[in-house]
Amino acid sequence: MISLGSSPAPVPDAPVPHTVLARAGEGPWPRYRIVGLVHLGDGHLLAGFDGRETGQDVPDPTGLVQRRSLDGGRTWGPFEELRDADRTGRHWYCDPSYLHDPASGRVLVFHTHAKDRGVWDAVAGADDADRDVMGSAVGISEDAGRSWEFRSVTEVAAPPALIRTAFPTSGAGIVLRRGPYAGRLLQPYCGWFHAAAASPAAGGEVVRSYVLYSDDHGESWQRGEPVGEDMDETTIVELSDGRVLLNSRDHARGGHRRIAVSADGGQSWADRGVDPQFVDPGNNAQLAGRFPEAPSEDPRARELLFTGAHDRFARIRGTLSTSHDDGQTWQEALVFEPGPLDYSVVQALDDEAIGILWEVESREIRFARLEAEQLRA
Repeated sequence: MISLGSSPAPVPDAPVPHTVLARAGEGPWPRYRIVGLVHLGDGHLLAGFDGRETGQDVPDPTGLVQRRSLDGGRTWGPFEELRDADRTGRHWYCDPSYLHDPASGRVLVFHTHAKDRGVWDAVAGADDADRDVMGSAVGISEDAGRSWEFRSVTEVAAPPALIRTAFPTSGAGIVLRRGPYAGRLLQPYCGWFHAAAASPAAGGEVVRSYVLYSDDHGESWQRGEPVGEDMDETTIVELSDGRVLLNSRDHARGGHRRIAVSADGGQSWADRGVDPQFVDPGNNAQLAGRFPEAPSEDPRARELLFTGAHDRFARIRGTLSTSHDDGQTWQEALVFEPGPLDYSVVQALDDEAIGILWEVESREIRFARLEAEQLRA
């Protein structure tokens, strides 16, 4: 693999100027974690995140909330219910990942549906009524996320013959805009696969990445083939020629990230192994196109963004990195959060700006809008 080839970005004394969208002890939940972000066009943004009773993962009480901006992230409206917890029935929802389908105008949000068990002890199954199964759902909105219809995708996301449990990676999915699969929606997943499903002599589980994809604007979903071993929470981006680059958290926490490439719209993958360009402690991150609507022949279609914690051992030093060659090489652009950084998501906005949403130790959810001139500095 190619090295970064540039000096590390200087670490500032404070994070970039930002807006706090949620703070522990304020608003509808005691704690907040796990972020998703989508730009609907014309400065309309949705920022979603978990509301948590304790800050711990499900099956502790958890629901989904969001906030809305109509001016490109400069100001934000109040908390909105995205999918509230059912405390009486003990149904919990977490891990939001947004998708915007420009062809239909729909907004979609993938998320986890848990009851009595979380990822570590959930049992295999596709029945959402089974309280020991951790399922998946997708919300579909026809009115820019103001109201939602929720549908289960547990059966396609985690067939019990292959997978014990799975969940959508929080952040943002993508819509392909180039090549033969243009218009396809893709949502990244990670699953705990039965090792014996691949080799009867094997035992235990293998954590692998894959996507769900839709060619009918989210009406139905199919599951792509899994890739790799120790491929945990995964982020994806479309390359200039229509291929898809996958960049995964290393479940083994080896200090770097794992990558793969698909030439068939996420149906199958070529495993590229560990990429030492990405220093990472075992944390969720985000890939995004800098100019996702640029046509293939436009050099801007090769520009990519990546946010994550740039440290091999600790979730600190939130860094924005950029690539100008379809992810072959990466350069650190700036450190947006010098202190603790959990999950983050980056998205392209209007006027060549970008938005970064990130969480700090379940204490705060922060958003920063970075203008084009800041990215060229």
